[in-house]
Amino acid sequence: MSTPAAPPYYQRHIFFCLNQRSNGENCCADHGAQAAFDHCKARVKAEGLAGVGKVRVNKSGCLDRCAGAPVAVVYPEGTWYSYVDSSDIDEIIEAHLKNGQVVERLLLPPDVGR
Repeated sequence: MSTPAAPPYYQRHIFFCLNQRSNGENCCADHGAQAAFDHCKARVKAEGLAGVGKVRVNKSGCLDRCAGAPVAVVYPEGTWYSYVDSSDIDEIIEAHLKNGQVVERLLLPPDVGR
């Protein structure tokens, strides 16, 4: 008989690529990724969504999808987003992080890589 799995420590993680490239290649850091991360972290905390059993907002190094910069990914779903400004981040928070609904208009096409 197997033991039931423990609930996940966090319900969802959102990772923001903050990678900076010095060779002139496209990178998330050149497209406002730090500001988007800071905005998301502050909003998630202000909305009471942060913490154990809830949402964790994380920084990430290169996620290898630079052509779609800036990018973020939500787990456990593995949903990839490209965003433009804080209103896009707000929409991801409201729809996906709060309610589990994918924001279709911000999805990163599956063929976008480095």
